[in-house]
Amino acid sequence: MRSAPTILHLDMDAFFASVEQASKPSLRGKAVVVGGLGPRGVVATASYEARVFGVHSAMPMAQARRLAPNAAYLVPRFALYRSISEQVMGLLRAVSPLVEPLSLDEAFVDLEAGGTAWDERSARLAGSKLRADIRAVTGLTGSVGLAASKMLAKIASEQAKPDGLVLIEPGTERALLGPLSVRTLPGVGPATGDHLRRAGIHTVGELAEAGEDELVRLLGRAHGHALFAMALARDERPVVAERETKSVSVEDTYDVDIHDRGRVGAEVQRLADRCVRRLRGAGLSGRTIVLKVRRYDFSTLTRSETLRGPTDDPAVVREAAARLLDSVDTTGGVRLLGVGVSGLADYTQEDLFAQAAGGGVREAAGEEPEAVPAAESPAPAERRWPAGHDVRHALHGHGWVQGSGLGRVTVRFETPDSEPGRVKTFRVDDPALEPAEPLPLVSRGPGESEGVRAGGGRGPGSG
Repeated sequence: MRSAPTILHLDMDAFFASVEQASKPSLRGKAVVVGGLGPRGVVATASYEARVFGVHSAMPMAQARRLAPNAAYLVPRFALYRSISEQVMGLLRAVSPLVEPLSLDEAFVDLEAGGTAWDERSARLAGSKLRADIRAVTGLTGSVGLAASKMLAKIASEQAKPDGLVLIEPGTERALLGPLSVRTLPGVGPATGDHLRRAGIHTVGELAEAGEDELVRLLGRAHGHALFAMALARDERPVVAERETKSVSVEDTYDVDIHDRGRVGAEVQRLADRCVRRLRGAGLSGRTIVLKVRRYDFSTLTRSETLRGPTDDPAVVREAAARLLDSVDTTGGVRLLGVGVSGLADYTQEDLFAQAAGGGVREAAGEEPEAVPAAESPAPAERRWPAGHDVRHALHGHGWVQGSGLGRVTVRFETPDSEPGRVKTFRVDDPALEPAEPLPLVSRGPGESEGVRAGGGRGPGSG
């Protein structure tokens, strides 16, 4: 294993919420929550100001509203997040050919492979310059971890949050890991964590003290060997350059086989929701829903259903997964369940509109609406205005939707470079009001190319 801290992990700070704060001056320094706003919506990202109230990602939106009733609740703008992510990933690839994106806002970089760093001093300089470049180009902040392995670099970036840089010096790894929870290590999820806790193992130090033989006995040969190595700060995983994502999936293994059919169904629904959160986090949608069931006798069954078009709608994925489960006999018990989505595609504006509208499943799945004879054509549907999305008014200029309902839409008129703007309310069918494209977070002067900006960056106010 290399000894120099030349593996870098970048994690953008509260990415979706920070983008919204950067584009909306009135929200800087305020609690902002981004996610699905429907009855079954979940939090995608919460600003650091919202986290003070206990709001966090993957939390049901209804619970978030109870904890932080005065926060701004916004519908995601994935097309914008993807475009900013591409700017950030471009800066990383300028540093090294070995960049491994984990999501829109997170990636590993092998600095040594790019000739950018070879020791502690050069690694720290490279990390500091990268953070400054990201801020100058996007106006956003990111936290950087530097270490000799991927596992340690990710731990370091978590310690650096928000808006910081932490380098783990060679020789200090064991002392750093010792008091940390076993859940800190890659591959230790809730089930494994509970299993270790019941065995009296709570920290990474206790994991190392237990010894390799005991961990193999508790967790099996492959998992036991891997966790013992990580507890000793050994992580040989290389940074792998980006490969096309073929599928997005999640699965859970249960310490005790599940026999109750109702609970099996509930677990499948929960996994479907987790899968969709991961799908949306990567800015993707998919056509094929896959269910994986490993039964009590270790036999593994997979079932799949292909939709007419790509979706990221949690209701659609849940319903498809439930239909697939209907075709599987779970008598005798289930030890593993998984839900995945393949046939992936980038978000389209149509996907986003259907998602923001909180309905239109047929449209989102690519089905043609039935033709209606001209004489029976209904009145045009009321336009929907998702909270947080961009609009332009013929008289007042660019703004964003604060909320809508009862035939009215409330708009705050401001831009990323303006002072906090004034609020006005219009009829939802006001002909002077139209949806608009997002404005750049960082203005460029005449002659400046995309991704290059003179002068210092402006932070989004998220800390």
